[in-house]
Amino acid sequence: MVLLQKQKENRETPRLNFRSGIRYQLRGKQDFDNGISQDISCGGLRLTNEQFIPTSTLVMLEINVLNRVLRPVGKVAWSMSLARSDRNQTGIEFVEFNGIERNYLKEYINMQIGVV
Repeated sequence: MVLLQKQKENRETPRLNFRSGIRYQLRGKQDFDNGISQDISCGGLRLTNEQFIPTSTLVMLEINVLNRVLRPVGKVAWSMSLARSDRNQTGIEFVEFNGIERNYLKEYINMQIGVV
């Protein structure tokens, strides 16, 4: 019999399943594109999108959380094509985030996962 151990989460902040439309703009470009977030933490998010974005690319984000639009700047940590699909998944780490907006996101995540 093989026992499976739960892998330790390496994140410093809790992650929340969060499916929501996200607008993003690659730094230096004029147009915004759209994607769908899969999960989010105070450190970043995972995005499903049609465009492959190379690692280290800076991305300006617009994230709707309840009645507020948060506008952090992120850096692509990883990007991969999804099998049998024309879509990609992109991991984005927040590198610039207004303190008030970051705290709002933290409180929202804590509320959703039941942390007081």
